[in-house]
Amino acid sequence: MSDKCLLCPRKCGVKRAENLCCTLPGVCASPLNPVVARAGLHHWEEPVISGERGSGAVFFTGCNLHCVFCQNHDISSAPAGKEISVARLREIYFELIAQGAHNINLVTPTHFTDAILSSLEGGLPVPVVWNSNGYEFAASLRKLSGKVQIFLPDLKYADNALAWRYSRTPDYFERALEAIDEMYQQTGPWQMDEETGLLRSGVVIRHLILPGCVENSKKVIDFVARRFKNGEVFFSLMRQYLPCGKVSESSFPELNRRVTDEEYQEVEDHLFASGIEDGFVQDAESASGDFIPHFDGTGV
Repeated sequence: MSDKCLLCPRKCGVKRAENLCCTLPGVCASPLNPVVARAGLHHWEEPVISGERGSGAVFFTGCNLHCVFCQNHDISSAPAGKEISVARLREIYFELIAQGAHNINLVTPTHFTDAILSSLEGGLPVPVVWNSNGYEFAASLRKLSGKVQIFLPDLKYADNALAWRYSRTPDYFERALEAIDEMYQQTGPWQMDEETGLLRSGVVIRHLILPGCVENSKKVIDFVARRFKNGEVFFSLMRQYLPCGKVSESSFPELNRRVTDEEYQEVEDHLFASGIEDGFVQDAESASGDFIPHFDGTGV
């Protein structure tokens, strides 16, 4: 058995076994060995990450956040995926690179930080993307220094009352700010490959607009505008919300709809007025189940 796990701000302290069959209940309900639900070329990230050939996305099972509206609910809160060795995880990286992946995109990786660190020993010939929910310890992220080139964190909430209601985290905003600051310390201002238009290094902060939460989105935008200058980070405003996960339950009726055109326009107008110039927005067609991958074990 391992020492108590304190990788993320949940600090649940569970002793995680190497194997899934022996793992004790914890927030992420995961062993030390990585559990992967899908690995393949992914074309639906921001253009500077997906490019023409796609991002080499590795979707890990489990999560430390458990948002009630999670679009990857089938693997974040359910026992899906295949347990693999660190050696096999590294093999997957090179298989994706051989298929043309512009980068290796580690999706929901936080709870497998130690295994991933081992898998990155020796480096990779393409950038590594750390694609996380933002609820992380800066101390855990420091372990990644020099091994991850691109950070793709969510900044879901500036309002901790919403964070508590939808993710049971009373301190999401504070922890996410510390995490993003650490990410930026590691990468510095974003760097592009001028020939390909792809991101070589940097931070892309994502924010998903939630129904009825326009003021939360505005606060997130205001924070990013104050914290960073143009040329330092990218900001990605996401319109892709669909009712998923637990939102159909009677406890969360306010989330059981899509974001309206009026809500989106109000947030987008606020973004354009904020002074943020480096970033991305989504059109209404992005709110489609067609963009949610099939977690069927492909590439694992």
